[in-house]
Amino acid sequence: MLKLEHIRIDNGGFILTADFAIPPGARVAVIGPSGAGKTTLIEAVAGFLPLSGGRILWGESDISDQLPGKRPVAMLFQDGNLFPHLTAAQNVGLGLHPNLRLSDSEHARVAQALERVGLSGMEARKPAALSGGQQSRVALARVLVQGRDILLLDEPFAALGPALKAEMLDLVAELATESGATLLMVSHDPGDARRIADQVVLVAEGQAHPPRPTADLLDDPPPALKAYLG
Repeated sequence: MLKLEHIRIDNGGFILTADFAIPPGARVAVIGPSGAGKTTLIEAVAGFLPLSGGRILWGESDISDQLPGKRPVAMLFQDGNLFPHLTAAQNVGLGLHPNLRLSDSEHARVAQALERVGLSGMEARKPAALSGGQQSRVALARVLVQGRDILLLDEPFAALGPALKAEMLDLVAELATESGATLLMVSHDPGDARRIADQVVLVAEGQAHPPRPTADLLDDPPPALKAYLG
């Protein structure tokens, strides 16, 4: 279980608080007005932003002071963060070792991850030779190969067209279910939440609220969310 116990995040003077738990294997959308602190929340979970109060636990382990690479967390960013001079396989391999010195078994894991996201045979292609959707799949494979317990998504498919975005969201849901990973997904689109999220965390007015069932929250939104959704 992921527990945020009375956490307080100070991001350059912007303060965000949270106090709730997310059960293992849950798929949670993080939504709210622009600038409300959605990315701030998941960056704190990932370890990129320090806490100024409270603690973050995974199970019984306090991970609040762990470095990002030591946490049971993999994060998929908005731009995919691919290196243009590396092949698809090398970009995925970075998820295992930054120096790309991989064992035979690790090379096999990279190949399996690329196959699972539908890119078998494209291992040697560089990002410029891939479509936007294929680049997103490479970034997703890099997250997949890490085998972490918590998967964080910061709107990685926002630049894709509706049909392709829906396809990628379905793939993420499948992979999370297969691995049993806990998924937190930042989105500005309530349709994304309805598509793959069991629960929604609303971030508004300096607080990340406890998760609520997706349909319950979106069908009867509180004032802050209603103003955002229009």
